[in-house]
Formats: sequence, structure tokens, C-alpha cells
Amino acid sequence: MPAPARISYVGHATVLVELDGVGLLTDPILRSRVGPLRRHGPLQAPAEARSPDAVLVSHLHRDHADLPSLRRLGRATRLIVARGTGGFFSARGFTEVEELAPGQSAQVGPVAVTAVAAIHDGGRGPRRPGSAVGFLLAGSRRVYFAGDTDVFAEMRRLDRPDVALLPIWGWGPSLGAGHMDPARAAEAVELIGPGIVVPIHWGTLYPRFLHRLRPEPLSRPPEELARAMKGLGSRAELRVLAPGGSLDIP
Repeated sequence: MPAPARISYVGHATVLVELDGVGLLTDPILRSRVGPLRRHGPLQAPAEARSPDAVLVSHLHRDHADLPSLRRLGRATRLIVARGTGGFFSARGFTEVEELAPGQSAQVGPVAVTAVAAIHDGGRGPRRPGSAVGFLLAGSRRVYFAGDTDVFAEMRRLDRPDVALLPIWGWGPSLGAGHMDPARAAEAVELIGPGIVVPIHWGTLYPRFLHRLRPEPLSRPPEELARAMKGLGSRAELRVLAPGGSLDIP
């Protein structure tokens, strides 16, 4: 019988995946603010998120590669990062850094971590260079973490993971290129064919004071995703987790 598995949504793109005795933390934001962005709602991270077996960093945008949060985890924490971004972390004192290009894998205990393509401009000038990736985690279950991406045809190659962690918004009232809104995320669901969809990248970070004028992006994206999936006749199970919520994977 497979070992217990759990998904815990910490908020934004931060998810703790506990799979086959291994803890994998994605794009950690473990504080109340990132630049002009403020966390809405309390930070509720499982204790296991403080000492993961590995951290997966999809790209170097500040709301995904937050140095203060990474330092809290410790500079000896194992980081698995996108190709071209390893030097950024090594130059800042992180000692266990592995780069993966799409198609390359690293082993974390019994779980294989494979980088997959993402349609997203992952760099921010010369200080934060590099590309963006997603990650496919394969053990007794298969979990796809998309990072930041737009929908793309090659998502079909993910071959029906048990769980897809899909971004459905961003951190403001509108989205730029390289992101999925709820309608685009519903299209991605049809390409990927997961058993369970957990929407991420919503309901957490938002510019200070703007929530008083435009609060809709903090709560409506999951509702819109549900409608869009229903409209496409999706067979996937949608499980909406508020930041701090958890899901046991059957």
C-alpha cells in the first residue's frame, strides 16, 4: 500500500508536497510581505515546511525566489532550480544547488523530480537571469507543479498526473504574458488530464491598499475556474484549498 501523501497550500506558489516520506517545498514565501506586496490572511505553514528535504524554485522572479524566505530555511537546504539560475543562489551562499533543464531529473529519496517546460519569462535583468520551469514529481503518485506558465500544447506529454498544481492568477488586478487566468487554466486541465486540480497562485499576495479598491482577484479566480472547467466538461476533480489548507492524496 502506498505511503501517505499530502498537499499543503501555504499560499501564492508555495506548496508543501509530502510524498513517500519526502517533503518538497515549492517557491517558498514564508513571510508577510514581498516588496510592495502584502500577504492577505495569516501565514499558516506546516511545521514540515521549515525543514524540507528539498526546495524547488521555478524561476527567479521575486515572488517565487524570495531570498529572505530561503535564508530562513538555511543556506545548506537542497535547492533544485531552473537551468541558468544556479549561480544566483551559489553567489548568495547557498551550498546545495542543482540546476535542471526541461527533461532532466534529480532524485530526492524515492521521488524523481523532473523539470518540465514553462512558457514564462523567468529572468529579471542581469541580477536575476535565467529561465523558468515547472516540475513533475514522480513516486507512488505523480504531482505536477507548474510554477508560472501560460498554457502550451506540450502539456499533453505530462500524461495525466494524479495532481496538478496550476496557477490561476498572479499578484495584482490584471495578468501579464506568461500567466494563466482561470479560463486558460481550464484549457490546461484538458491538456494535462489530471485526477485532481489544486489551484495556486491566488488569494495570497496583493499590493498594499489595492485590496480595498479591487478585492475580486483575492477570492474569485477559483470560482471562475470551476465554471470554466464545467463549461469544458472536465472530468478532473477540483479541490480548492485556502492558504493554509491541506489535501490528502488518495
